[in-house]
Amino acid sequence: MTEKYRLVVLASGNGTNLQAILDACDNGTLPAEVVAVISDRKNAYALQRAMDRGIPALYRPWGVYQKAGKLRTTYDLDLAVLVNLYEPDLIILAGWMRLLTMSFLEHFPEMVLNLHPALPGTFPGTDAIARAFDAFQRGEIPHTGVMVHFVPDEGVDEGPVIATEIVPIYPDDTLEMLESRVHETEHRVFVEAIGKVLEDE
Repeated sequence: MTEKYRLVVLASGNGTNLQAILDACDNGTLPAEVVAVISDRKNAYALQRAMDRGIPALYRPWGVYQKAGKLRTTYDLDLAVLVNLYEPDLIILAGWMRLLTMSFLEHFPEMVLNLHPALPGTFPGTDAIARAFDAFQRGEIPHTGVMVHFVPDEGVDEGPVIATEIVPIYPDDTLEMLESRVHETEHRVFVEAIGKVLEDE
């Protein structure tokens, strides 16, 4: 049996993109396995998805460091040490809602992948889908999209692009309809992008 690539997933929320990755690992779409899931939020359902599969599910809150007066770089360095224990081939940011500093990133060059629910150079940061929806309503953009990119540094939602796909916005869309269409696209494009990077390994 061919050895599978090892993925560590960082997730802050519900974990639907994590689920898409887990399913792709199960059905052989990805020649990989998720070896750990780490969250900065105790109630992130992504942790439950990991526990349901018997995958190590680790909660690492920033607040503890903050209360102790420790620097963000200390948190990120400790996070890097933790991630490294699982010997990952790739680190997947699947809805990880915290910027990573170089204290983390310098340990994993060309190994960290992020998904952003907008096209390159558009709507960096949070609430990208809602901001795109509002921009469409104002006639400023014809569509939105998703992208997967490497995270080489502390730039917000920028870095070498691995994959993009346009997501249409229709005049009679509600925000919820657009969110659903974007998330559906995310799940497929993220898996394809991870597969592409693994092929190039």
